Amino acid sequence: MTTKKTYYYGTGKRKSSIARVKIFNTNGKIQVNGKTIKEVLLMDDLVNIALLPLKITDKEKISAEIKIQGGGASGQSGAISLGIARALCEMDIELRPKLKSHGLLTRDSRVKESKKYGLKKARKAPQYTKR
Repeated sequence: MTTKKTYYYGTGKRKSSIARVKIFNTNGKIQVNGKTIKEVLLMDDLVNIALLPLKITDKEKISAEIKIQGGGASGQSGAISLGIARALCEMDIELRPKLKSHGLLTRDSRVKESKKYGLKKARKAPQYTKR
């Protein structure tokens, strides 16, 4: 006896944001922390970045439950995008080459550089005075 999975799971990270994504094969809404995605990500550009894997694979009629923690709006949208892409790969392995060619399965490892002692920021030094 085989049981059909009710959802597919993917985790995405970007800067200090972590998104846990569950996608369902039903036609519904995308909810982020119990709200709509447009309530959480206020700018349309960030919503487009987050939903890019669905647009590329023509799976826009999928519902998703997303829990996101940490970071700002930009990091959260990138984390959601990676989480959705990974969940889509789990749902249908045939979508993997299309997502990989657009670079949606690679984690963006860029983070803020840490501050160094003796400097004002990561690289900015105090002003030098000759006399």
